Amino acid sequence: MESGFCVKALLTALKRFGRPHIFNTDQGVQFTSDVFVDTLLDQNILVSMDGKGGSQTRASTGIRATDNVFIERLWRNVKYEDVYLKSYSDGQSLFAGLETYFQFYNTQRPHQHLAKLTPAEVYYQLKEKHLLEKSTKYNQNLRAFLHLNSSGF
Repeated sequence: MESGFCVKALLTALKRFGRPHIFNTDQGVQFTSDVFVDTLLDQNILVSMDGKGGSQTRASTGIRATDNVFIERLWRNVKYEDVYLKSYSDGQSLFAGLETYFQFYNTQRPHQHLAKLTPAEVYYQLKEKHLLEKSTKYNQNLRAFLHLNSSGF
């Protein structure tokens, strides 16, 4: 795979889906090339990849050898729990199969490091907690506002 192809795919994805906060890759030459890394940095995207980093410019972006541990674990699971078992015959069946697998992975498969919860359960619990905290703070502010205004009028 060449850097030019990857940069073009990256720019297409950025245009279609927007700018992520962080971009995680492996240390393939196409992803460690100056043109690819510079494209990410020009968009103010944090760079994360497995490997030893590279030039001083890349080192200053926060690239660390341990950044990729979670994504590597995910892809290991994808390969051993789905791809290798099903031996997809073409790209369309692979795409459909991965779509099904990621739905399963996120909503039905318990994760040991998430206290046997699914990622979706954790996400929605955190989201609900955040909304509850936000609502509680809003209600406290509203009560304080009403109390101050009721004593002054």
